[in-house]
Amino acid sequence: MIFALALAGGVALSLASPIVHATAPAAGPSKQAKQRSRRTSSVAAHVITPSDAKDTPAYHYARLSQAECEAELASRHINFVRETAAAVDEPVRLTGPLHGVVFRTDLADKVRPTSPYEIADCRLVLALDDFAEILSRHDIVEVRHYSIYRPPRSWSEDKPGAQHVGALAIDAGRFIDQTGAVLDVDRDFHGAIGAKTCGDGAGPRPASSAALILRAILCEAAERRLFHVILTPNYNRPHKNHFHLEVTAGVTWFLLH
Repeated sequence: MIFALALAGGVALSLASPIVHATAPAAGPSKQAKQRSRRTSSVAAHVITPSDAKDTPAYHYARLSQAECEAELASRHINFVRETAAAVDEPVRLTGPLHGVVFRTDLADKVRPTSPYEIADCRLVLALDDFAEILSRHDIVEVRHYSIYRPPRSWSEDKPGAQHVGALAIDAGRFIDQTGAVLDVDRDFHGAIGAKTCGDGAGPRPASSAALILRAILCEAAERRLFHVILTPNYNRPHKNHFHLEVTAGVTWFLLH
């Protein structure tokens, strides 16, 4: 499997097998090169290309045109307004909940209607709508996120955006249920860098009730292939306080770490 994977934070990791040429002996790899190699190996170990990749929600949503995506929003009775945003192919702003779940930043209510950080690509919204269906079954009514869209300083109009620059990713930090109780990823995930996130042998340590609910929510989303990329506190320290959930156009691989 040969591709380059651009992760949150702007770090591009090549997962291609290197071509080795016979050359004269050289000095050993630098410390920085060794660290990059370890990061690449760690990511590659968590990337899969399932045989049914083209039948998954994430793959389907990522291929939709703006007209097709907005028609799907309308058919689901999702309230939104169309936006304009540099680097975002299909920008919209939610004006209501998804399955009773509100996705929002911590910004004041009077600021939110014009904040760029609450703009989302329409295709991400469809994935979040599916995710909200999972959340609602756990009595979650609100998701507080750090951002979806992060406006670029400059951008070529003919270049499609990805991740947060393309408003195709959300950094979800807190999940609030109908009683007002908060599941905080930073406090309640109970993971460890490098640990397995879902599947046999995975689980929070300690297994508190909040940690188990967070893990159940996340792992169902992963199992249903709602997002191409799911990064957790198990990935690295910059993700210690949120789940990075991303739709990636034009790929058939999935990353869960």
